Amino acid sequence: MCQIFTSADPELYTSRARSIRLHGVATSLRLENVYWQALEEIGQRDGLSVPQLVARLHDELDAAGALGNRANFTSFLRVTCTRYLQLQLAGLIPADAGVPIRSLNAHAVLAGERGWRPAVLRAGERRRASA
Repeated sequence: MCQIFTSADPELYTSRARSIRLHGVATSLRLENVYWQALEEIGQRDGLSVPQLVARLHDELDAAGALGNRANFTSFLRVTCTRYLQLQLAGLIPADAGVPIRSLNAHAVLAGERGWRPAVLRAGERRRASA
């Protein structure tokens, strides 16, 4: 089983820092190459460069009041990429990269996601709801 994962091209899990401007302030983000590739694909779907996409995600996260420190933001970017791929596998985001993300009905995607979330996440949601 593990050979499926251990035989991955090491270039995929090599990390790379990129300097990105957020509201005129240069910041450095370090992610593994596979995440930079996913961010590139997500951005291309809506005609955005990676810096433009990262800035938009940062702004929307900030507007939602969920922006933590920079370390949390890089974790957020990793989760964004993972969710993007999971939502594609679940058929909630079209695999056709020509379909812009902005054209999707976010409420429908999120409603569909609730139906297939892993059991551990659903259990965590139940614990938070009962607290």
